[in-house]
Amino acid sequence: MPSRFESKLEELHNNMLKLCSLVEEVIGISIQAFVKQDKKIATSVVGAEDEISKLVTIVESEALQILLLQNPVASDLRAVSTALRIVTDMERIGKQARDICGIVIHLAAQKYQKEQITIPLMAERAKQMVNKGIASYILRDIKLAKEAIDMDDEMDKMFAKARGNMIVKIQETPEYADQALYLLMVAKYFEKIGDHAVNIAEWAIFSKTGEKKNVKLI
Repeated sequence: MPSRFESKLEELHNNMLKLCSLVEEVIGISIQAFVKQDKKIATSVVGAEDEISKLVTIVESEALQILLLQNPVASDLRAVSTALRIVTDMERIGKQARDICGIVIHLAAQKYQKEQITIPLMAERAKQMVNKGIASYILRDIKLAKEAIDMDDEMDKMFAKARGNMIVKIQETPEYADQALYLLMVAKYFEKIGDHAVNIAEWAIFSKTGEKKNVKLI
């Protein structure tokens, strides 16, 4: 029979898997809502984001109970500490996906004045980064973690391109400045989602090695 400690670790792991799945779901919703400019899809993010917040609270409680009531060995301590760290990034991804959908709803009555190319590419790249970051955590795969981290430079370049495109659009058609600024906010949210994916990947490496950014912590 598994010990109480092992059962607690398993509960924590299972809830982290649920959380990872929900985070990937909300990113998918935000991308579909933006690309299709679909208000109905956008409103569906609310329930998933609420579930993320509830699960984050549960995971934080479970992780703290393990740390306070048990005396985990180094590998288990790293696993629990990693869970505590990355739930913050996951919760923020959920909120940013919800914010993107909020902008889609706000702009629902307007047609995008410029064909959107760069931002959808950023959205897909953010999704890929999160998927790799989450997979690296679940599978304890350092290679996947480094792949997610390495994608960040290109994400930053795409954001700079999106910002430049919006500046040109505002100069050409000042009457659409309001929409352009909202679209720039969407680009920034996807860029930040990529940053959170990097954080997740870095903590996944820590969970495996005890190192973060080549510094030995545990």
